[in-house]
Amino acid sequence: MYVFKFGGASVKSANEVRNVANIIKMYSDTNLMIVVSAMGKITNALEQLTEYYFTGDKESAEKLFVEIKSYHVDIAKNLFNNNNGQFIRHLEDKFKSFESMLEKAPGENYNFEYDRIVSMGEELSAMIISHYLNEAGLNNRWFNANDIVITDARYRDAQVYWDKTQVAVEEKLLPFFDNASKNSSQAIAIIQGFVGGTTAGYTTTLGREGSDYTAAVLAYTLNAREVVIWKDVPGLLNADPKLVKQNILLPNISYREAIELAYYGAKVIHPKTLKPLLNKNISLRVKSFYEPGNEGTLINYNEKYDGETPSYIFKFNQVMLSIYPKDFSFIAEDNLSHIFSEFARHNLRINMMQNSAISFTVCFDYDRTKTPALVDGLKKLFNIECIYDKELLTIRHYKKADINPFIEDRIVILEQKTSDTLQLLVKKQE
Repeated sequence: MYVFKFGGASVKSANEVRNVANIIKMYSDTNLMIVVSAMGKITNALEQLTEYYFTGDKESAEKLFVEIKSYHVDIAKNLFNNNNGQFIRHLEDKFKSFESMLEKAPGENYNFEYDRIVSMGEELSAMIISHYLNEAGLNNRWFNANDIVITDARYRDAQVYWDKTQVAVEEKLLPFFDNASKNSSQAIAIIQGFVGGTTAGYTTTLGREGSDYTAAVLAYTLNAREVVIWKDVPGLLNADPKLVKQNILLPNISYREAIELAYYGAKVIHPKTLKPLLNKNISLRVKSFYEPGNEGTLINYNEKYDGETPSYIFKFNQVMLSIYPKDFSFIAEDNLSHIFSEFARHNLRINMMQNSAISFTVCFDYDRTKTPALVDGLKKLFNIECIYDKELLTIRHYKKADINPFIEDRIVILEQKTSDTLQLLVKKQE
């Protein structure tokens, strides 16, 4: 069995969805568990819709809702040539339910409302893709991720309950695949990425780019042979091609190297994806949906090629926070313990840190609700200096790297170096 994950770019239009069907036809000799993301940039649009909804901007919310609806309905009509009126009506009914939800006043928990709204992108994508594949002769069944990936209630960054998820997989997914094997036929299952559900039935999400993690969770619980993440790039590159024109394909790297890259923010792989695959020695392959016949990048135990090529990772919208004791004390273990607990309480991850006798400086991703709450909490015990809108450049295997092109118009304000990794927090020259 293979687990396939198709991201937003691979299903952004009717032609891309048709391409998904063509790729699936290439694997007719094996069962497939297919994880789908929201179509195109719909997650971004739904995040903006959440903002409008939560702040009471009804006019902007209504306008954006119409755009989101038209986008999906147009794709469906293109796929089905206007001949599948029953499905189009079903899709429009789904949007009516969605609209009714938005007409009600939001609750006080922003993260809860975020998960309810943003998860609709994956649900709509799964509906359309599953129906199209059936129409194309690729018989499949859509399983709702809310019933399969069981999580806690940490909205926007839910943690998977592995034991409960394993039970759900064994009760719902495995019988589906087993029945196909008994009948000597291929089984294709569709599920939303990024989305889970609590035991009480509430929708959760696993964090941005969490569809990769969904694929890993299912591969682990299903004992899959391999996970394939289909992207709009040839495989895992040593730099984001949108930011660096001269980039190199990494044909084979180890789990360890991939985890390091993900930890520092490489966007092609979700940070939590690799660990469950490593635990069961399930390989992961990153392939181009434009060139499905090419090998792409293989991630497994092989460490032979690690370190041959430097990798560049860029993170924007960084906050630099410098923390000082209010009294005449030094930054000691009890201070650090409190600081780390505040970051954990607000579910914010530190990307870089340095400490001296009298200060502790960190940088992390800005979040509109979590960052102000963190700063307010720390101000109770510490003096704070906060600088926004900085950039973080991380270079793995920097000894072979040419750094100058990336910092020639920047000022380095913080630097951290280990034997393998260089991190530079920079700002633009004024």
